[in-house]
Amino acid sequence: MPLFPNTPVEKMTEPYHRRWWALLVLCLSLLIVVMANTSLIVAAPDMTKDLGLSSSDLQWVIDGYTVPYAALMLVLGAIGDKYSRRGALVLGLLIFAGGSVMGGLVDETNLVITARAIMGVGAAVVMPATLSLLVAIFPRAERAKAITAWSATSGLAIAAGPLAAGWLLENHAWGSTFLMNVPVAVLGVVGALLLVPPSKAEGMDRIDYVGGLLSIVSVGSLVYATIEGPHFGWGAGPITAAVVAGVGLLAFVAWELKHPNPMLNVRKFTERPFSGSMLAVLFFFFGTFGSIYYSTQFLQFVLGYDALETGIRLLPLAGAVFVGSAVTGKLAPKLGVKIVVGTGMVIGTAGVFLLTQIETGSTYTDFLTPLLLLGFAIGLSLAPATDTIMASFPEDELGVGGGANDTALELGCALGIAILGSLLATSYKDKLTDMVGGHLPAEAMDIAKDSVGGGIAVAEQVAKNPQGGAEQAQTLLGAVHESFAHAIAHTSLIGGIIMAVGTLIVIAVLPGRKHTTEHGEEDAAPATEEQTETVGA
Repeated sequence: MPLFPNTPVEKMTEPYHRRWWALLVLCLSLLIVVMANTSLIVAAPDMTKDLGLSSSDLQWVIDGYTVPYAALMLVLGAIGDKYSRRGALVLGLLIFAGGSVMGGLVDETNLVITARAIMGVGAAVVMPATLSLLVAIFPRAERAKAITAWSATSGLAIAAGPLAAGWLLENHAWGSTFLMNVPVAVLGVVGALLLVPPSKAEGMDRIDYVGGLLSIVSVGSLVYATIEGPHFGWGAGPITAAVVAGVGLLAFVAWELKHPNPMLNVRKFTERPFSGSMLAVLFFFFGTFGSIYYSTQFLQFVLGYDALETGIRLLPLAGAVFVGSAVTGKLAPKLGVKIVVGTGMVIGTAGVFLLTQIETGSTYTDFLTPLLLLGFAIGLSLAPATDTIMASFPEDELGVGGGANDTALELGCALGIAILGSLLATSYKDKLTDMVGGHLPAEAMDIAKDSVGGGIAVAEQVAKNPQGGAEQAQTLLGAVHESFAHAIAHTSLIGGIIMAVGTLIVIAVLPGRKHTTEHGEEDAAPATEEQTETVGA
């Protein structure tokens, strides 16, 4: 048995014998890519204090990762298909590790943002490579199980990131949350070389680089406008980006429709299983990441939990993901993708709506049920949706399929944090202004309105000021807490309504099993057939 697997998957006459070990490597690689976003949520307060970050700075420290990550996945997935999927995984992990080293060592805001962008490029190589390799390595009868494990890893990372970062922040500076990625990335590289077989698309035509460039411009501009506009005002930059995104999208569709070998066959969006599953992934991560974004702030700033305590309190979400993943393996083959994904979206929407009950006196218990519902919903629905998306692509386009799935995922995350985060900030600012406007100097009021952390900092300064005192500080602190609780409830109402509309759209778009049985069309969810084979295996 050779130490390094050198036989390409495409030339194997039987399933790769170490495929489950290879899956472990793929899931480990996925884990650190998703954790890079979630770990920063609990590290943000320390970074803000140490670097003196403004609200705009902090937003771009977080989203400097998101823009290249979302924009490049489709193109880099195709390049991995063409040349080497395993090579793409290894290269992506090395780029990701390099960005992590830089982020852990620098102490200037723009350099941290640059490091995050480099990590985003690496993640854009890794993410589609993990999914395309998974589908290439596993036979159809086992593919649904493998994708369920892959999907569960995404949910685990949502809680594992804050937990690992919180543990490190107990005794180390925020730079450690970057450096923790490095040994895992190195382990992933070694594991990929030892356990993951080479794979690439056979007979693949030339890459459609024009279509790829149009996709980068469109998605990148859309994410930039989504981040910048709602948070910092629709000035010339965000408006221009939005226009470029719209024009770029139209140009991309027109080009792909006439190209003989398109980067992404946009006609797939007329296939109901594919488009419904893409929308499901987008809406799921919109609601989940948006809700976790402001829930963790409440746990830290209002309830006073430190980073580690916050991470521990997100663990039930990860547990619920695993329960949902176990359930979907049994239910999806029997009920079909439409019922399972639709049910999951209803449960996730209910979790978001429950956050409308948050008020000043709320405790962690009030967040527990929403977190459990969101986690269970992800575990229940993400795997069937992802399986359906990947089954829509031929073997020579698996990287593109992974890129399409992951672009929907990352776009959902970006939209959730940007849109719901903007609604949260506006609602908090308006409520605090109503409560204490005119009782603070203009400069102090501006700081307090900027964020809940700013409001708490101003209250601490008032307590130290002889003209203020403990009583005034406590009054201000109470107003800050009440304003933020009100903002969470208001934002969750809007977020829940968006999720509810998305749920109705997804249920309407996804075809049912009956439709397929009667008409014999292939737009029945392919995932269901594969999962049925899995159960019978």
